[in-house]
Amino acid sequence: MSKLMKRRPPATCRRLGRRFFRQAPAVVARELLGQRLVHTVEGVRLSGIIVETEAYLGIADRASHSFGGRRTKRNQSMYADGGTAYVFLCYGMHYLFNVVTETRGIPSAVLIRALELDEHRSPPAQLTQNGQARRRCCSGPGKLTEVLKIDQSLDGSDLVTSPHLFIERSRTLPLPPTAVAIGPRVGVDYAGTWAQAPLRFTISGHPSISRPIPGYGKA
Repeated sequence: MSKLMKRRPPATCRRLGRRFFRQAPAVVARELLGQRLVHTVEGVRLSGIIVETEAYLGIADRASHSFGGRRTKRNQSMYADGGTAYVFLCYGMHYLFNVVTETRGIPSAVLIRALELDEHRSPPAQLTQNGQARRRCCSGPGKLTEVLKIDQSLDGSDLVTSPHLFIERSRTLPLPPTAVAIGPRVGVDYAGTWAQAPLRFTISGHPSISRPIPGYGKA
Protein backbone atom coordinates (compact mmCIF):
# COMPACT_ATOMS: atom_id res chain seq x y z
CA MET A 1 0.00 0.00 0.00
CA SER A 2 1.40 3.44 -0.92
CA LYS A 3 2.54 6.00 1.67
CA LEU A 4 -0.41 8.23 0.73
CA MET A 5 -2.77 5.48 1.87
CA LYS A 6 -1.20 4.74 5.28
CA ARG A 7 -2.33 7.74 7.32
CA ARG A 8 -5.07 6.83 9.81
CA PRO A 9 -6.70 9.07 12.43
CA PRO A 10 -7.65 7.89 15.93
CA ALA A 11 -10.39 5.23 16.05
CA THR A 12 -12.82 7.67 17.71
CA CYS A 13 -13.25 9.69 14.49
CA ARG A 14 -13.06 6.94 11.91
CA ARG A 15 -16.50 7.10 10.28
CA LEU A 16 -17.37 9.99 7.94
CA GLY A 17 -20.29 11.97 9.31
CA ARG A 18 -23.31 13.75 7.86
CA ARG A 19 -21.56 17.10 7.52
CA PHE A 20 -18.99 15.61 5.16
CA PHE A 21 -21.63 14.20 2.79
CA ARG A 22 -23.72 17.38 2.76
CA GLN A 23 -21.10 19.18 0.70
CA ALA A 24 -21.28 19.78 -3.06
CA PRO A 25 -20.80 16.56 -5.09
CA ALA A 26 -17.52 17.63 -6.73
CA VAL A 27 -16.08 18.45 -3.30
CA VAL A 28 -17.19 15.11 -1.86
CA ALA A 29 -15.87 13.24 -4.92
CA ARG A 30 -12.41 14.74 -4.50
CA GLU A 31 -12.29 14.39 -0.71
CA LEU A 32 -13.41 10.75 -0.81
CA LEU A 33 -10.09 9.86 -2.46
CA GLY A 34 -7.95 8.12 0.13
CA GLN A 35 -10.91 7.26 2.39
CA ARG A 36 -12.00 3.67 3.02
CA LEU A 37 -15.26 1.98 1.91
CA VAL A 38 -16.29 -0.83 4.29
CA HIS A 39 -18.93 -3.54 3.98
CA THR A 40 -19.19 -6.21 6.68
CA VAL A 41 -20.77 -9.46 5.49
CA GLU A 42 -21.48 -12.28 7.97
CA GLY A 43 -18.75 -11.02 10.26
CA VAL A 44 -16.18 -10.62 7.46
CA ARG A 45 -14.96 -7.08 6.85
CA LEU A 46 -14.53 -6.30 3.14
CA SER A 47 -12.93 -2.94 2.44
CA GLY A 48 -10.72 -0.84 0.22
CA ILE A 49 -9.29 2.64 -0.20
CA ILE A 50 -11.22 4.82 -2.64
CA VAL A 51 -8.95 5.77 -5.56
CA GLU A 52 -11.41 6.95 -8.23
CA THR A 53 -14.76 8.80 -8.14
CA GLU A 54 -17.19 10.66 -10.38
CA ALA A 55 -19.47 13.53 -9.36
CA TYR A 56 -23.04 13.86 -10.67
CA LEU A 57 -24.49 17.30 -10.09
CA GLY A 58 -28.21 16.59 -10.08
CA ILE A 59 -31.05 18.23 -11.96
CA ALA A 60 -28.89 20.40 -14.27
CA ASP A 61 -26.46 17.58 -15.13
CA ARG A 62 -27.46 15.75 -18.33
CA ALA A 63 -25.42 12.71 -17.26
CA SER A 64 -27.26 12.39 -13.95
CA HIS A 65 -30.16 10.01 -13.34
CA SER A 66 -32.00 12.99 -11.83
CA PHE A 67 -31.51 15.32 -14.82
CA GLY A 68 -34.48 17.63 -15.28
CA GLY A 69 -35.95 16.58 -11.94
CA ARG A 70 -36.52 12.98 -13.03
CA ARG A 71 -37.73 10.92 -10.07
CA THR A 72 -38.37 7.20 -10.42
CA LYS A 73 -38.41 4.10 -8.24
CA ARG A 74 -34.80 3.44 -9.26
CA ASN A 75 -33.36 6.85 -8.36
CA GLN A 76 -35.51 7.58 -5.29
CA SER A 77 -32.46 7.33 -3.00
CA MET A 78 -30.80 10.25 -4.80
CA TYR A 79 -33.38 12.56 -3.17
CA ALA A 80 -32.48 11.43 0.36
CA ASP A 81 -30.11 13.21 2.74
CA GLY A 82 -26.37 13.31 2.13
CA GLY A 83 -24.70 10.11 3.26
CA THR A 84 -27.32 7.76 1.77
CA ALA A 85 -26.24 4.88 -0.48
CA TYR A 86 -27.62 4.87 -4.02
CA VAL A 87 -27.13 1.44 -5.60
CA PHE A 88 -28.52 0.56 -9.03
CA LEU A 89 -28.20 -2.20 -11.60
CA CYS A 90 -26.39 -1.10 -14.76
CA TYR A 91 -27.29 -2.78 -18.08
CA GLY A 92 -28.79 -5.67 -16.11
CA MET A 93 -25.28 -6.88 -15.22
CA HIS A 94 -23.41 -4.83 -12.62
CA TYR A 95 -24.40 -3.03 -9.43
CA LEU A 96 -22.95 0.47 -9.10
CA PHE A 97 -22.45 2.11 -5.70
CA ASN A 98 -23.01 5.84 -5.25
CA VAL A 99 -22.90 8.18 -2.27
CA VAL A 100 -25.69 10.78 -2.12
CA THR A 101 -24.46 14.31 -1.40
CA GLU A 102 -25.90 17.66 -0.28
CA THR A 103 -29.24 17.70 1.56
CA ARG A 104 -32.63 15.98 1.24
CA GLY A 105 -34.41 16.90 -1.98
CA ILE A 106 -31.24 17.83 -3.90
CA PRO A 107 -30.51 14.72 -6.03
CA SER A 108 -26.73 14.80 -6.44
CA ALA A 109 -24.35 11.90 -5.91
CA VAL A 110 -20.82 10.52 -6.29
CA LEU A 111 -20.11 7.24 -8.06
CA ILE A 112 -17.32 5.18 -6.50
CA ARG A 113 -15.37 3.89 -9.52
CA ALA A 114 -12.35 2.07 -8.07
CA LEU A 115 -10.74 0.86 -4.85
CA GLU A 116 -7.35 -0.31 -3.67
CA LEU A 117 -8.43 -3.53 -1.96
CA ASP A 118 -7.35 -4.02 1.66
CA GLU A 119 -5.84 -7.20 2.99
CA HIS A 120 -8.44 -9.43 4.65
CA ARG A 121 -7.97 -12.06 7.34
CA SER A 122 -10.66 -14.41 6.02
CA PRO A 123 -11.25 -13.38 2.40
CA PRO A 124 -13.61 -15.11 -0.01
CA ALA A 125 -11.89 -17.21 -2.66
CA GLN A 126 -11.89 -14.45 -5.27
CA LEU A 127 -9.85 -12.17 -2.97
CA THR A 128 -6.88 -14.51 -2.56
CA GLN A 129 -5.22 -13.23 -5.74
CA ASN A 130 -1.75 -11.69 -5.59
CA GLY A 131 0.21 -9.09 -7.51
CA GLN A 132 -1.28 -7.37 -10.52
CA ALA A 133 -4.52 -9.40 -10.50
CA ARG A 134 -5.26 -8.32 -6.94
CA ARG A 135 -4.43 -4.65 -7.64
CA ARG A 136 -6.93 -4.67 -10.53
CA CYS A 137 -9.75 -6.66 -8.92
CA CYS A 138 -11.59 -3.46 -7.85
CA SER A 139 -10.54 -1.29 -10.81
CA GLY A 140 -14.06 -0.46 -11.95
CA PRO A 141 -17.46 0.32 -10.40
CA GLY A 142 -18.93 -3.09 -11.25
CA LYS A 143 -15.84 -4.95 -10.09
CA LEU A 144 -15.71 -3.33 -6.66
CA THR A 145 -19.35 -4.03 -5.85
CA GLU A 146 -18.87 -7.68 -6.78
CA VAL A 147 -15.81 -8.04 -4.55
CA LEU A 148 -17.37 -6.13 -1.62
CA LYS A 149 -20.73 -7.93 -2.12
CA ILE A 150 -22.70 -4.72 -2.57
CA ASP A 151 -26.03 -5.16 -4.33
CA GLN A 152 -29.38 -3.42 -4.67
CA SER A 153 -30.54 -4.63 -1.26
CA LEU A 154 -28.24 -1.93 0.15
CA ASP A 155 -29.86 0.89 -1.84
CA GLY A 156 -31.04 3.55 0.61
CA SER A 157 -28.68 2.50 3.41
CA ASP A 158 -27.57 5.31 5.71
CA LEU A 159 -23.77 5.35 5.54
CA VAL A 160 -23.65 7.46 8.70
CA THR A 161 -25.56 5.02 10.93
CA SER A 162 -25.41 1.60 9.23
CA PRO A 163 -23.40 -1.00 11.20
CA HIS A 164 -22.53 -2.86 7.98
CA LEU A 165 -21.94 -0.30 5.20
CA PHE A 166 -20.00 2.91 5.78
CA ILE A 167 -16.96 5.00 4.83
CA GLU A 168 -14.08 5.37 7.25
CA ARG A 169 -11.91 8.47 7.49
CA SER A 170 -8.47 7.14 6.62
CA ARG A 171 -7.13 10.67 6.05
CA THR A 172 -7.69 13.77 8.17
CA LEU A 173 -6.91 16.06 5.21
CA PRO A 174 -7.68 15.74 1.48
CA LEU A 175 -4.92 14.47 -0.77
CA PRO A 176 -2.58 17.23 -1.99
CA PRO A 177 -3.31 18.73 -5.44
CA THR A 178 -0.23 17.07 -6.94
CA ALA A 179 -1.66 13.62 -6.10
CA VAL A 180 -5.04 14.08 -7.82
CA ALA A 181 -5.88 13.96 -11.54
CA ILE A 182 -9.15 15.35 -12.90
CA GLY A 183 -10.86 14.55 -16.20
CA PRO A 184 -14.18 13.77 -17.93
CA ARG A 185 -16.50 11.06 -16.72
CA VAL A 186 -16.67 7.64 -18.39
CA GLY A 187 -19.51 6.37 -20.60
CA VAL A 188 -21.67 9.51 -20.68
CA ASP A 189 -21.24 10.61 -24.31
CA TYR A 190 -25.03 10.99 -24.56
CA ALA A 191 -24.81 13.98 -22.18
CA GLY A 192 -23.55 16.47 -24.79
CA THR A 193 -21.24 19.13 -23.39
CA TRP A 194 -21.67 17.59 -19.93
CA ALA A 195 -19.73 14.56 -21.14
CA GLN A 196 -16.53 16.62 -21.07
CA ALA A 197 -17.12 18.19 -17.67
CA PRO A 198 -14.06 17.58 -15.44
CA LEU A 199 -15.92 15.57 -12.80
CA ARG A 200 -13.86 12.36 -12.56
CA PHE A 201 -11.23 12.31 -9.83
CA THR A 202 -8.42 9.79 -9.42
CA ILE A 203 -5.32 9.32 -7.33
CA SER A 204 -2.90 10.12 -10.11
CA GLY A 205 -1.06 7.08 -11.47
CA HIS A 206 -2.59 4.65 -8.98
CA PRO A 207 -2.50 1.05 -10.32
CA SER A 208 -6.09 0.33 -9.20
CA ILE A 209 -7.91 3.09 -11.13
CA SER A 210 -10.16 1.97 -13.99
CA ARG A 211 -8.26 3.99 -16.58
CA PRO A 212 -5.83 6.93 -16.57
CA ILE A 213 -6.82 10.50 -17.38
CA PRO A 214 -4.59 11.56 -20.30
CA GLY A 215 -4.15 15.23 -21.08
CA TYR A 216 -5.72 16.56 -17.89
CA GLY A 217 -4.06 18.51 -15.12
CA LYS A 218 -4.01 18.08 -11.38
CA ALA A 219 -6.62 19.18 -8.89
